[in-house]
Amino acid sequence: MPGYCAFCYARLSGDLPWCDDCDAELPRNGVACRRCAEPMATLGGGDVCGRCLRRPPAFDAAWVPLRYEEPLVRLVQRFKFSADPRAGTLLVELLIHALGDTAPCGERLIGVPGSWARTRERGFDPVAWLGDALAERWQLPRLAALRQRDSSSQRGLDRAARRRNVKDAFGIEGPLPESVLLLDDVMTTGATLDALALACRRAGARHIGVVALARTPPDRI
Repeated sequence: MPGYCAFCYARLSGDLPWCDDCDAELPRNGVACRRCAEPMATLGGGDVCGRCLRRPPAFDAAWVPLRYEEPLVRLVQRFKFSADPRAGTLLVELLIHALGDTAPCGERLIGVPGSWARTRERGFDPVAWLGDALAERWQLPRLAALRQRDSSSQRGLDRAARRRNVKDAFGIEGPLPESVLLLDDVMTTGATLDALALACRRAGARHIGVVALARTPPDRI
């Protein structure tokens, strides 16, 4: 409702679509690996997690400002499973508020293409919808990646199984510019974005960043 907080429905006094109290309670991903954005208890002696040191992803850096916890879980589910455009608009506003009016990197924005089966079931591709909105706000040209094969849902799979599930699932027509920015709504282990980043490297990209609204904490994977 216009004039009311999108989360608690309190009257608003500022320009944001959520109130100061709800803003203070958002689950920010403040201490996280610079490479994969996984939440960390402490950065210790560096800003890259041990997993990225052992097996670096195909992308170079990640910007994921929030953790996938309430109230974001309900908001994302309303958007993805109920096709709620207001929820989608709020997701875009949360990301722009966290990252700014300029994309953090990249000459092109490339979203993770949705599963054929789930896109038919939902009637739309959530990441494509977010990508269109963000490309317009960031004034960043958008490119479409291709699904070379459909993959089953990643839900309930461990890290290794997630990597196998999306291996060689994506393709993109090159040549790409040197720097690109990949987009997903929620980043769980990073396996999907890693697979898309590999496809982008094969198409000529050399510097690859990723952006998502929220990162799933390790204890929820």
